[in-house]
Amino acid sequence: MTFAAESLSRRPAGYRDAFAVREFRAVFAAHLLSLLGLVTGEIALSVLVYRVTGSPLLGALAFALGFLPYLVGGTLLAGVADRAPARRVLVAGNLLCAASAAVTALPGAPVAVLLAMRGFSALIGPVLAGTRSATLGDVLGEGDLFVLGRSLIRIVTQGAQLAGFAAGGLLLTAVSPRTALLFTVAGFLASALLLRFGTRRRPGRAAGAAGGAGGADVIGASLSGARQLLADRRTRALLLLSWAPPFFLVAPESLAAPYADAIGAGTVGVGLLMCGMPVGTIVGEVLAGSLLSPRARERITLPAASVLLLPFLLYVLGPPLGWALATVALAGLGAAYTLGLDQWFVAAVPEELRGRAMTLQTAGAMTVQGMGMALAGAAAEYVPAHWAVAGSGVIGTLVVGGVVRLVVGSR
Repeated sequence: MTFAAESLSRRPAGYRDAFAVREFRAVFAAHLLSLLGLVTGEIALSVLVYRVTGSPLLGALAFALGFLPYLVGGTLLAGVADRAPARRVLVAGNLLCAASAAVTALPGAPVAVLLAMRGFSALIGPVLAGTRSATLGDVLGEGDLFVLGRSLIRIVTQGAQLAGFAAGGLLLTAVSPRTALLFTVAGFLASALLLRFGTRRRPGRAAGAAGGAGGADVIGASLSGARQLLADRRTRALLLLSWAPPFFLVAPESLAAPYADAIGAGTVGVGLLMCGMPVGTIVGEVLAGSLLSPRARERITLPAASVLLLPFLLYVLGPPLGWALATVALAGLGAAYTLGLDQWFVAAVPEELRGRAMTLQTAGAMTVQGMGMALAGAAAEYVPAHWAVAGSGVIGTLVVGGVVRLVVGSR
């Protein structure tokens, strides 16, 4: 634990206390810069591929490739997060993402190369996210400051996505998609510089880390770590609680277009429905992090997780845009359950597996969101969109309730 984190742990911590730690400010700012660049790049690349090919499918694939490789990267490369020094992983990962974005910005780059670079960045994405989360434990300690630090990372992720999509759309009215991709390069390069000079060098956590972090050793360590984590009943239950709600929470977002069309809300309605969940999530996290004590946040974890999908039941009425937006935002408030979950998770995972655990958690969350989007879309092929969302609320509540019982039984 750092001196700053140790001194702050003697009294109830707040978000301001996390920002008082210099290294955390560097990690936070680096994440914000890379995220803004990434979101802008996602829009620019999708538009670029569509303009080059004229294919809606390939344009959508350019966006979807940000999700698909997460499971592979999170499973096979997670060992890097523990075997190599965290600062080296974070700096190298950002530089690789910058190089990937630079290739996509090259004039005349083939579509296959554009898609491959998008997939490559997504492949190392879970390693970066897992390493960053594990680093927060080194920077802020393993107590309440760690929970608030992770909460701030989630808040800025949601906020930057909202701002980035808006800014990216405006940017593309002024410059070409390839020029916009240079902002992605700049974001990752600035992030790498901040991490290199704003954080301390720390050795890898895993035994034998000094021997390197390459080749078959990394894959073996990644798979071994995943087996160890999933074999532990407590850790397995907490991972499931990390993954089950997001699987169902994405239903309104993935069906925003058909639902807005059904109620006559148009493209404005689509945009508002896409914003409802992030806004609710940000408000829920800020309120829980600012107003509740660590013990209170732990007490609400299981009740909040149990009921966060219930607002979706209002979709059975086919609500107008205002009520649908309020319903989605209300469900987002329930995401405050993650603050208590973070505290339980870091306490349950051995320190030498922390990087792999955070990487696996992130990769699983991204993967299940992609699966949830696909399943919601498939359901809407057979039933109206509002019925699909309501069904997600019913089935999701039952599934999450079962996971909550597993968590209670693992204590």
